[in-house]
Amino acid sequence: MLQTVSEWLWWERLWLPAKVSWSDLEDSEGRVYAKASQLYAALPCALCLLLVRYLFERYLATPLANVWGVRDSVRLSAEPNSILENYLCSQAHAPSQADVRSLCKKNSWSEKRVQVWFKRRRNQERPGLRKRFCEHVNVLVSLLISCLSVLQGFSHTLAVNMKPWLYNLKEVWAGFPKQSMLPSQYYYYLLEMGFYLSLLLSLTFDVKRKDFKEQVIHHIATLTLLSFSWISNYIRIGTLVMAVHDSADILLEGAKVFNYAKWHRTANTMFVVFTALFMLTRLVIFPFWLIHCTWVYPLEESAPFFGYYFFNVMLLVLQILHLYWAILISQIVYKFIFSKLDGDDRSDEEEDDCESPKERNHKLSHINGSGARGRANGH
Repeated sequence: MLQTVSEWLWWERLWLPAKVSWSDLEDSEGRVYAKASQLYAALPCALCLLLVRYLFERYLATPLANVWGVRDSVRLSAEPNSILENYLCSQAHAPSQADVRSLCKKNSWSEKRVQVWFKRRRNQERPGLRKRFCEHVNVLVSLLISCLSVLQGFSHTLAVNMKPWLYNLKEVWAGFPKQSMLPSQYYYYLLEMGFYLSLLLSLTFDVKRKDFKEQVIHHIATLTLLSFSWISNYIRIGTLVMAVHDSADILLEGAKVFNYAKWHRTANTMFVVFTALFMLTRLVIFPFWLIHCTWVYPLEESAPFFGYYFFNVMLLVLQILHLYWAILISQIVYKFIFSKLDGDDRSDEEEDDCESPKERNHKLSHINGSGARGRANGH
């Protein structure tokens, strides 16, 4: 049974064009090809990145937060109440208006008091500002390391021999799939797969965002694409797809870091550049250059096969997510231009949990007192 499943899974017609077999992709005469077994290295790489993240957040990001005056806001704790706690754990974190009235009768509380209790209780489960700051600093550094490593590898490659497929997309498919792999491509794939796998694993304890489900879909689709392109030797187009994605992500994480540090001018500048680059790479270059490259040019080399359709469908899934995030970014830009913008529009932000003006003034005095020691907003 297992042997039959294995034979079907590795059936050449699923992965490779007609008249091409796995034996054609064995290393020979100085040509090096990707191997499926090399994908296992992504898991230890992801675990190493998670360990580095823990150490980085504890020994570098946290002191950096202290230097830049990034502090958590004062939170008012929800008073003990077994009835409301039971409802929150068993039914919902945000009760409907009908449930609020029912809970008011059971506790002999006012509606305002019940609503404030739920706000405070939800806030207790949300990570603070320092946690979000450390998370984005870590992602930013991971992206920078990945991109710098790849740039170093490709700069050496370009200095020795400029690859035509970097500027002529038709050359991406020249001789496909019998295309030798560059050492820089191997390390780029390894770092990217480890990075996205670590992001997927860390979603359970990271700051939960409005697009949590979309993030899960994106990371799974990305890992699926990377794995498939590795096994089927779609490495040239895979390298270009990764480069297009990473270019804008670095600016986004940098903008978030500086926004939390209250370097608003720097954050705003980076966000404007990020928005322009995102729209250019994700809504223009990706669909009209790269997806066009994967839909049209392969048919000039061979007949379509399962891998051809599968790869392009996964790229379309990513493009749908790009459109979704473009809408979110457009909403942020609207707020940026016409109203006040605070924090990350995707984040599960804290709610105002003050029941009275006296409590609000007391809370603000704590926040202002701690913020006075931070950096000025003019950065």
